[in-house]
Amino acid sequence: MIGRRYERREKQRKQKARRKKQRPCYPTTFTLPNRKSGFETAEEENEFRQQTTAEKLAVYKQLLPGLLKKLSKIPDPGNPEKTRHQVTVAMLYGILMFIFHLPSRRGGNRDLTGPQLLENLKVLFPGLTEMPHQDTLFRLVEEMEVEQIEASYLSMLKQLIRNKKFKNLLPGNRYLVAIDGTQKYVMDRCWDERYLRRKSEEGDYHYYAYVVEAVLILSNGMVLPLLSEFLENSPELEAVEDAAQWRQDCELKDFYRLAERLKKQFPKLKLTLLLDGLYANGPVMSICFKHKWQFMIVLKEKSLSSLWEGANALIGLDEEKAKYWRQKWRGRKQSFRWVCNLEYEYGPVNRKKRLVVHVVICEESWKVVDENNNFITESKRHAWISSEPVTKTNVHQLCNLIARKRWLHKNNILKKKRQGYHYENIFSHNFDAMRGYHYLMHIARMLNEMAFHSVSLTEHVKTVGFRGFIKAFKEAMINTGLDKEMLIRIAKSPGRLIA
Repeated sequence: MIGRRYERREKQRKQKARRKKQRPCYPTTFTLPNRKSGFETAEEENEFRQQTTAEKLAVYKQLLPGLLKKLSKIPDPGNPEKTRHQVTVAMLYGILMFIFHLPSRRGGNRDLTGPQLLENLKVLFPGLTEMPHQDTLFRLVEEMEVEQIEASYLSMLKQLIRNKKFKNLLPGNRYLVAIDGTQKYVMDRCWDERYLRRKSEEGDYHYYAYVVEAVLILSNGMVLPLLSEFLENSPELEAVEDAAQWRQDCELKDFYRLAERLKKQFPKLKLTLLLDGLYANGPVMSICFKHKWQFMIVLKEKSLSSLWEGANALIGLDEEKAKYWRQKWRGRKQSFRWVCNLEYEYGPVNRKKRLVVHVVICEESWKVVDENNNFITESKRHAWISSEPVTKTNVHQLCNLIARKRWLHKNNILKKKRQGYHYENIFSHNFDAMRGYHYLMHIARMLNEMAFHSVSLTEHVKTVGFRGFIKAFKEAMINTGLDKEMLIRIAKSPGRLIA
């Protein structure tokens, strides 16, 4: 058995080496090193920890003060005579809870109220005197207008865009925005009438939180939150018996509200929307054309039969209108076919609406080693609806460098659910407080992403991994007495972000 496994791995290694030789740009895969510590003395290890913590703090320090200043303008709904902590302190407390990947409010009380963390933070934030209790933060997000947290975050993100921080990370000089919905939490009790509900096979009702999220995707793999639109229970939807159709209708309606907010927040930004097959319909594409957004939408096999019929007919009969391109990319053989200027009709029979779109199909194959150490060929077919005409010069960029980036949003949701952010823990059954914690999580996620991809920390992240990065940062801030002179230099320096 061990011999077979060795032979299979040896074949995989030789195959990978052969692909690299054939295609020099074959992507490098990074795995965490399996080796002992490289430090020889405790002093050397402590010096390295101090240095990397300083570099991490430099990134957070560049973004946090301006954000906290915006958050401080949010009115405090509490009684001024009984308020011990400013809104800024409570917001910082909530952001740190998600930056450090703490699993619960109780975990925040345990880890964020120690004297060592407070001493380290006081150097960077002189006005900080003590950390509040989690109940203080809960009462604040329960009573305040939590939309203002998201508005403060968007204001910071707009400032980064205006300063052209992402100008070198835009495929086709456009901002990629992926939109998708996901479930946050399921409960047996209705804590708020705004939670959605569905009927189980046993006849019981389950209540859940569901949100449609828009994220900004950059070419270096960075995924930054943009907007969140929570689905809320509506009496007109309770009469729908088909649970699958009910969810689908809700998510599409939520998209329309999200699209209007996206246009209002970024009216002049050049956007390309990346959408899955659920959004492949006339109204969604019409909204994109109306707002002058480009789009790449997944076209499933059984969706929009009229488009499939037109595309297949032209591909099979008219070689002038059906174009081809073949290439090797990332170890895969790809064959592209596309048809431009297809008319798609939708709407009532007597009042048809028409759109002109373009369809591109990608068939790819690659070799893998099976359990018997034999090479076998696997294949897959993808199809997209494009708002832009497809040509030989742009088909690779549209499909591989733009449309496929939608999977980064899927991976982003998986990371938040399974890799530290505890996305499925709503932190409060109160609907408004749940949204407030959600927005604070987005701020922490953005700060961490900027740190992960900063120039000075990229190699460090490859060595320790994303979760190891957060764990080391948390341990250094909570349990280690940092060099105060170093912290003072960070407080006075402008900091640094991605190149």
